[in-house]
Amino acid sequence: MSHHRTFTLAASLLGAAALLSTSAGLAHAGTDDPLRGDQWGLDQVHAEQAWATSTGAGAVVAVVDTGVDLTHPDLKGNLVAGATFTGCGQQAQPCGNGDFRGPDGQNNGDEHGTHVAGIVAAVADNGTGVAGVAPNADIMPVKVLEEGSGTFEDIAAGIRWAADHGADVINMSLGGLAGTQALTLTGLESSVTEAIAYANAKGTAVIAAAGNSATPFCSTPAWEPGAICVASTDRNELKSWFSELPNKPDLKAVAAPGGAALTSCKDDIVSTVPAGTGSASCGQKDYDYYAGTSMATPHVAGVAALLFAQGRTLADVEAALLDTARQPGTGLTGVYSPVHGWGIADATAAVQYAGAASVKDRKGGTKER
Repeated sequence: MSHHRTFTLAASLLGAAALLSTSAGLAHAGTDDPLRGDQWGLDQVHAEQAWATSTGAGAVVAVVDTGVDLTHPDLKGNLVAGATFTGCGQQAQPCGNGDFRGPDGQNNGDEHGTHVAGIVAAVADNGTGVAGVAPNADIMPVKVLEEGSGTFEDIAAGIRWAADHGADVINMSLGGLAGTQALTLTGLESSVTEAIAYANAKGTAVIAAAGNSATPFCSTPAWEPGAICVASTDRNELKSWFSELPNKPDLKAVAAPGGAALTSCKDDIVSTVPAGTGSASCGQKDYDYYAGTSMATPHVAGVAALLFAQGRTLADVEAALLDTARQPGTGLTGVYSPVHGWGIADATAAVQYAGAASVKDRKGGTKER
């Protein structure tokens, strides 16, 4: 529907607010990544304890976003071929390789996708920066946003390309403004809805950000059928003030660490950024602290990668994610709440969930890279 190209999806909370602290944390005992001590998000989702069972090796996570710094030392070991669907002009899509700079060769404030990618699968134990939730998973950079926004059509094209090229998981840390669900509910916009269904039909999980407008419902595309909607928690496991509540008709919704976006950078999520773009107020040269449901989503995508690496089907991955998510405070599983959905994603519990050995070749063939 070309007449709907004016509807845009804005990447959520590109930077953390009012940052103060600048010092690096102590390395965690489990890895030698210098910023591991600041990665409270990994601890909240119990990622490191899951690595004895799965590190994500062989799973592919498409980061459908603003593109990725393909030369980042904490990411390049885990990158596979990507694609660009924005800024193509008269060129056929795709018109690039997923680099954050886009077809014009410029960084137009497009650090976001690199940050998201590091949360999913930054290389662990390399003496550099941070560790990802699934540190041996592959990252497929798919650039669909430029200057923080993009069209439904370009995003849908990126989803379909990722599903066709071997993505097990599609991470979408992006969303329309509150109320844009009406566009898909009324049928005015259907391209992304149909692309998510296409990806699911190919066995690919779609993980999407709830949004940062503090409204009661997941924004689109997290709202759409088949997408798992992810709300944000702070380091105390409370709902982040900015987060949408993770409510949607199919109840595919969880929570994960996204930060506070208030006063201290240490209360936000540290990850990779394109070389030299770390903020002077808080970050380092190649790392920075952001907050948003954009940061919560890749924590869940990383857990999904750990699960796909075990040879699970899409249905089993989704069941493992939702059934083992725990409600904060009580630790209860199998309980839905309007504030946290099924609860905070729990990597360690998920990889132990029954069904890991049920399907050895989940897609009936080898991945296309």
